[in-house]
Amino acid sequence: MVTKSWHRAYAACAAILLLAAHTTTLHAQSRNITHKGEKRRFIVYTPKGYELTSDRIYPVVLNFHGGGMTMAEQMLYTGMNSAADRNGFIVVYPQGLGQDWNVGFETSYTDGTDDVGFIEAVLDQVVKDLRVDERRIYATGLSRGGFFTHRLAAELPHRIAAVAAVGAPLPVPVQQQHAPRGPRYPVGVMLVHGTADRVVMFDGKSESYLSAQDSHGWWIEHNGLNGATETMELIDVDAQDGTSVTILNSGGESLRTTLVTIRDGGHTWAGADPFNVGLRIGVTSRDIDLNEVIWRFLAGHQR
Repeated sequence: MVTKSWHRAYAACAAILLLAAHTTTLHAQSRNITHKGEKRRFIVYTPKGYELTSDRIYPVVLNFHGGGMTMAEQMLYTGMNSAADRNGFIVVYPQGLGQDWNVGFETSYTDGTDDVGFIEAVLDQVVKDLRVDERRIYATGLSRGGFFTHRLAAELPHRIAAVAAVGAPLPVPVQQQHAPRGPRYPVGVMLVHGTADRVVMFDGKSESYLSAQDSHGWWIEHNGLNGATETMELIDVDAQDGTSVTILNSGGESLRTTLVTIRDGGHTWAGADPFNVGLRIGVTSRDIDLNEVIWRFLAGHQR
């Protein structure tokens, strides 16, 4: 999500997806809070069976839309509610002001919208209203939403146990504002990126964001995982989709930094319904169900 014209085209396609969706949203509720004088919105999805229990607490996944999108479009495009039903977690879809997030480039890191404070307020409200396992709060997002998860990992490590950034390496302003701190404040970080992404480049963009590989290395250092055990997995389930997936894990069972490289994949959510009508966002890989890959990673971390 780089230019305003691309934002508008992306939003138009997402709106088509919204109208065509056959996903049930029975357990999704839109909520409002006021933060610093601004009315802010978010959707909360509780998994099937939540209302049948009274003593169980649930993990929470914050799922952030990309630039030019809405919280509802992110919910329907990613299809994460189905994964929430299967695995038993709450999903929160916040809405950015102007359909964007303060990630530090193309906006002021320090003087722009206080999105970090907004998310803290959202978490406070969700914890108050629902049965939340506060040791298992996570974040994921696409593009500008994915960039924002890096900022949350750096600024709210006391609340966020792990993040998964899709099509979004580490923003340069986050790197500049937060030097790697070592194992005292570890946050599990998964990066998911297609090598053929032409919206957010796999190899990075000067003064905006690092490459996917350099971002992986920065978080390894941040988490004190230099020299940690590495494992690699190659996945090519669908030989017809033109992609393959490599998952590189650094670390152990309780703390990992992971790079998921989708060879020839585009600026998309792997396994989701394609919606790139005439847009250069590239191929959607069918080799993985990204929601399940993300959840398995996040679920291995806790505060």
